[in-house]
Amino acid sequence: MYLRRKFTLTNNSKAMKKILVCLFLILTGLFCLVALGASERKAPIKSPIKGPEGAIYYKITLPKGFDPSKDRCPMVILMHGIFASQSINPMPALAKELAKAGIASIRFDFDGHGKSDGRMQDMTIEKEIADARAVWDYVSRLPYVEGIGLLGHSQGGVVASMTAGRLAANGITPDGVVLIAPGSVIKEACQAGKFFNARFDPADPPEFVRCLVFMKLGREYLLTTQQLDIYGTAAAYQGPVLLLHGSRDGTVPMWCSEKFLEAYGNNATLQVVEGENHTITRHRKEVVASTVGFFKRVFGK
Repeated sequence: MYLRRKFTLTNNSKAMKKILVCLFLILTGLFCLVALGASERKAPIKSPIKGPEGAIYYKITLPKGFDPSKDRCPMVILMHGIFASQSINPMPALAKELAKAGIASIRFDFDGHGKSDGRMQDMTIEKEIADARAVWDYVSRLPYVEGIGLLGHSQGGVVASMTAGRLAANGITPDGVVLIAPGSVIKEACQAGKFFNARFDPADPPEFVRCLVFMKLGREYLLTTQQLDIYGTAAAYQGPVLLLHGSRDGTVPMWCSEKFLEAYGNNATLQVVEGENHTITRHRKEVVASTVGFFKRVFGK
């Protein structure tokens, strides 16, 4: 009798948890839609932006009341981290606050992530740099855009830094770069054969490894990431850089931002956000405010 009752309560608890999770996800989605407030334009089903793996899904957020046919404003390209997407914070929060400051933004899903084409298993840093460059080329052709900045979180920070360096090496200079907890530790992780919970032979990795149960990283990613010249490539960019890193980041160590600071020299500033974690959930307002303030300065807003 007792065992049957206990089993019933356990099932009810599980069902209730599922209901609460569903409600939370629904409310979170509704909140993001309401909170954006600014004019938001989604990519058409057939996206005009193409990366190595196919179409890139994106969203453009414009300042409220902005008329692309006659108004002009700067734009920031927002790059999410590994296993994330453009719809996961801090990207929507950044888009919202940038728009309030009169700055447009475009956030997109890297190949194999979110709604963009491709498989995550086929993703590499070079392919993500190609995605970022495709977005840059698209934005640079928009007639209402005057000035472009780059922002990346976690692995997106690595991609943003290397994209800026590649652009600068070709005589194209972004107006400013923000790197939030830039995950350059991915190189050391792949060299050591330890990526999140996955363990592998770095000299001869398998076809893919599983991270966080469902996420697959392919052999090409595990091998090529070991050879990246992250800081050397990034250093070619000599414009203003803001580095933001949480003091309680348990995923990307502080030395990653410190090495970027060393690579950039006097062009960069490192702001340590006390108590912040890697997912930017504890002090998001501070991180977003610092980001918006930086771009307002570089764009002269």
